[in-house]
Order: sequence, then structure tokens, then C-alpha cells
Amino acid sequence: MFPLLSPRLSLVGGGSVAQVADVLRRLGLARPLVVTDPHMVASGLLRRCLDPLEAAGIAAPVFSDTVSDPTDTVVAAGVARMRAGDFDCLIGFGGGSSIDTAKAMALLALGDAPMSAYKVPASPDRAALPIIAIPTTAGTGSEATRVTVVTDTARDEKMLIMGLGCLPLAAIVDYELTFSLPKRITADTGIDSLTHALEAYVSRRANPVTDGWAMASMALIGAHLRTAYHEPRNAAAREAMMLGAMLGGLAFSNASVALVHGMSRPIGAHFHVPHGLSNAMLLPAVTRFSVAAAPARYAAAARQTGLARTQDDDDAACARLVEGLAALNSELEVPSPRAYGIASAAWEERLDIMAEQALASGSPANNPRVPDKAEIVALYRAVYSANT
Repeated sequence: MFPLLSPRLSLVGGGSVAQVADVLRRLGLARPLVVTDPHMVASGLLRRCLDPLEAAGIAAPVFSDTVSDPTDTVVAAGVARMRAGDFDCLIGFGGGSSIDTAKAMALLALGDAPMSAYKVPASPDRAALPIIAIPTTAGTGSEATRVTVVTDTARDEKMLIMGLGCLPLAAIVDYELTFSLPKRITADTGIDSLTHALEAYVSRRANPVTDGWAMASMALIGAHLRTAYHEPRNAAAREAMMLGAMLGGLAFSNASVALVHGMSRPIGAHFHVPHGLSNAMLLPAVTRFSVAAAPARYAAAARQTGLARTQDDDDAACARLVEGLAALNSELEVPSPRAYGIASAAWEERLDIMAEQALASGSPANNPRVPDKAEIVALYRAVYSANT
């Protein structure tokens, strides 16, 4: 027996954001607060959401103070904005940070508890308002997940928060919103999506349905990530990446992520590395560490992504997977932590606390090979200067 969780309604396809007012109507909603970031406002992309709402006579005030990798202080500011108005839903419009902020706002607005009260192992299954998620990156899969991640600014800790209260009521997944993404964001969110699918597939909590979602996601991303990176206006590649990201989100929301994500969150909290990029930094080394514990699973993933051939045996496929992930990082210009500008002394100083925070998140326990603290520290050291 296993549960399966997904949004009540998902509208997928080019131009689907134009139907946002109809989605609200179908769900009996009419008073949204839009949660987004300053770039979405300044670039004009937010108008793709606001214009159809205005045409339908729906007023949509905007909270646009979202930051990359949401913090508890920004979430609190968003809740204050919620409480100042009469809203019946939140529309998270933007990258994963905007959607995650909307989710966290909906939780925090329930009462007076601090954001830290909702982190794992708590399971917040209620929210003050429903969420409509409209992603503008093909990356986090947050539009389809029961997960949000918020940084505790007092403790430099990225808090993993999982519960039904974080699950969007509806998702509008429009790949045309991703055409203007910079190459760096395309790369980082794309590898983030690949990590979601791979970790869901090898997770100790995988099930037959999440396997199907994860395999479909890996096939789409493996075939189209490089094209989306090199040809940003390629509609077929952008559409495939958006669908792959959503499927990866469904997979990991139900099967959970594993060691890469457990180690990635502390890097983001302590060194302000974007989430997708920190996942990319870790993925080859963590995969090399893990493959021997689940060779058949990793080999199947290697073939599905196109990094191994169908005729390769499991050992050869696993080797090609590790080599292929390193090569993908090289092609997409993923820097090591050192190349990113993190000083060696600062990195070493935080290894113990980062390893402890990774273990405390629970994600490493889902990994095929479950590490101890010393092994996590060794992995952090291994990725500092190189991604291999």
C-alpha cells in the first residue's frame, strides 16, 4: 500500500497561462494574491498572468518580494500582506522560489507558530489558503509537490517542509513562459529536474507509479536538456523539459529525494548557492558513491537518460552514468564550489554542521547507500574542487 498525491487540476501546454481565470472559476475562487519576484514584474512576464485575470474582471494584487531560496523573514512579510487583504487563494508565479514562498505563506498564516514548527518531521496537512502554481522554469517541479524549502535565517538552515498543506490545488504548466530563461538557469533547473527523477527512482520509498513518472521524466530530460541549453527558443525542447520537470516533481513528491538533496540544502543555506546549482555540483560524486548499492536501478536510469546504451550490462551502464553526469556538468558549465568562489577555509569550517544538517533532514536515509556523517564530510570534500 502506498499513497499518491498530486494537484487536483493540472493544465499543461503552450499558452495555458491564458486560462488562469477559467481555472480559478472552475475551483470556485475569485480573490487571488499573486506571489512572485521582482524580476517577473520588471521583465513584464507577470503580465502573462495578470492580463487574463484583469480581462475576466478579477483583481489580483501582487506580493513581489520573493527572493531566491525563500527565507522565513520574507515568508512572514508575505503573510502580513495576506492578512491585510481579503484573499481566497494564492497564485505562485515564477520559479520554485516564488511557488515555495506561496506554499510557506499558506502554512504560516494558519496561526502564530514559527516557520520552524512545520519542518520535517512535522507533517503540515492544512493550509490557510489553496495554492495555484504557475512555474516559469523547468526545474523544481514545485507545482506538483507537497514540499517547500525555507531558510531559517537565525540558524542558516534550509528547512525541509513536507505535507498536504504544501500541495497546490492546481498547476498551470506553460512551457512558453521559459523561452527567455538565461542559460545558467536553464542548466541548473534542468539538472535539478534530472536529480529529482533519478533520486525518486533509486529512493528506498519508490513505488511502481513513481517509477513510471521518474522514468518518463529522465527520458524527456536526457533527450532535451542540452538542446534547451544551447537553443533556448527551441519549442520542442522547452516543452519536453517542462513536462519532464513536472513528472519529476510528481515522482519525488511521492517517493522522496535522497542524498543529493540532503547535502544540497546546507550548501544553499551557508553559501547562498542556488538550489539547482548545488544539486548539480553534487550529482556526479554522490551517484558514484551510491551506484554499487542499487546497480540495476542506476543502470536502468543510465539507459533511460541516453547516457548508456541498451546493450550495456549493468556495470558498464553504471560507469557510463557517472561519466555522463560529469560530462553533462562540463558541457553545461557547472562550477565546483571552489570555482563558484567559496573559500576553502570557509568550506572546511562548515563541513561538520553541513553534514549534521544533511542527516537531520532525513533525505540521506532514502538513498540506496545510506552514509554516515564522516562519509558525507568526505563527499563534500570530494566535490569542492571538481564535479567528478
